[in-house]
Amino acid sequence: MMTTRTRKMKPSAMLLLFVLPALAFYCAFTLAPAIGGIWYSLTDWNGLNPAYRMVGFSNYVEAMGDRFFLKSLWFTFKFVAFMLVLQNAIAILLALFIEAMGRSKVWFRTIFFMPNMLSLIIGGFMWMFIFTRVFPYLADRTGWLLLDQSWIGDPKYSFFSILALSLWGGVGYLMVIYIAALQGVPKTLKEAASIDGAGAFTLFRHVTLPMIYPALTIGVFLTLNSSFKVFDAVYSLTGGGPGRSTQVIAINIFEEAFSFSNRYGYASAKAMILFGIVMIITIIQLAVMKRREVRA
Repeated sequence: MMTTRTRKMKPSAMLLLFVLPALAFYCAFTLAPAIGGIWYSLTDWNGLNPAYRMVGFSNYVEAMGDRFFLKSLWFTFKFVAFMLVLQNAIAILLALFIEAMGRSKVWFRTIFFMPNMLSLIIGGFMWMFIFTRVFPYLADRTGWLLLDQSWIGDPKYSFFSILALSLWGGVGYLMVIYIAALQGVPKTLKEAASIDGAGAFTLFRHVTLPMIYPALTIGVFLTLNSSFKVFDAVYSLTGGGPGRSTQVIAINIFEEAFSFSNRYGYASAKAMILFGIVMIITIIQLAVMKRREVRA
């Protein structure tokens, strides 16, 4: 006869069996390489020769004095700051716009989400065509001097070209999250605030925004995570150029490991520094925003 404890353990065991394949893939392709990266960051391995020697933390010390790495770190921080504000603000505005639509909201939601279904590598080539061919053509026809710029070859404008591509590819995903959050806001609260004379901005600030704050926490978390690891958008559009003016940390690590001197151990140390930065910022962000959620 099956005991109560056995009956309780059986569903847990079944759930564990369902989780095991995904857990095995996670350990094999994510956890093990991450642990290996920590180990190799303490060596001088070149990624090819099976022989290597331990160098301790000298790779980390060298990385903190590498001017190209520090420059890419500053550029990445600037990119993250712009993405953090613009991507979430545009996504919320699009969500509010779509929710205000009638039956056509499904079409608008699909149109704005479609760029997220494309690889940013493909999107980079599309936007390169726009910046190098479409903009000069429009500038000749309209006389708009703003369009007649070297959007990829000029360091003053290449940052904004990368930003435009990244926003185009990433806003749709966050928009869907905010739409789901807006649909959870009780209509009775909005109606009561409207009856009390609240305008659109006041309604959003004091009713809608506090109710969607958990979704905002998720949106900020996803933006931080993706922006710090950005690679494909920059690689496909500018390749980190002109020179190294648009080089992000991921491209700096990639070139150190595979393009320049095959210093895999040194590149692993840079990757661990990036991991530490992202982890610290993410922990602070979640702690602060979770506290704000409680207050809201």
